Amino acid sequence: MEVQTKRVYEAPAAADGTRILIDRLWPRGISREEARIDGWERELAPSRELRIWFSHQPERFAQFRLSYIEELRRQRPRLSALRARARAGALTLLYGARDRDRNNAVVLAEVLRRGLPRGSAGSAWAEAPR
Repeated sequence: MEVQTKRVYEAPAAADGTRILIDRLWPRGISREEARIDGWERELAPSRELRIWFSHQPERFAQFRLSYIEELRRQRPRLSALRARARAGALTLLYGARDRDRNNAVVLAEVLRRGLPRGSAGSAWAEAPR
């Protein structure tokens, strides 16, 4: 299963395969035509409250990751559908954040590749390699 992440502002490439935007809000300064997305999974984005709390502060990423995984537990049917798309061919999760290593797409890609951890998110996985 090939799941990759990419900033929505980067030029689309043939290797991207299916391009899915996974932010709750449309990214600023880019049109739908420029983004060339194949789908928009707003429901798989972090909740408004979690997004605002995280505020892309690197020191909060570990807790953000755990909280976001807990939110994803309530989205199993959507996760399964997205995982099926990844099994059918390359899948690129698009995001708007500037930080390429600490964002919701990184966490979601990890969940798609490895599945949801059993028990609490923190006890089942070590910090995932990038």
